[in-house]
Amino acid sequence: MTVRTVVLYITVVLNVVSMLSLIVGVLLHSGQGGGLSDMFGGASGAGLGSAAAEKNLNRITTVFATVWLFTVVALAFLLTN
Repeated sequence: MTVRTVVLYITVVLNVVSMLSLIVGVLLHSGQGGGLSDMFGGASGAGLGSAAAEKNLNRITTVFATVWLFTVVALAFLLTN
């Protein structure tokens, strides 16, 4: 097993984990209709920490999107001959 194969497997695992986390993060955002975040936050969704939680969720989702983008580019380079 070469180093390139190990790096390829690690990159694929990071890609899949970041993709699934990105899907969950997007679904948890509160949109115009409330989204899934209202299911966990109660009926009103206007708690004391809701603005901070939404801000942190935006940051986490951005990090996962950036990781996913870099792993896609890395996979493109690793899979070319």
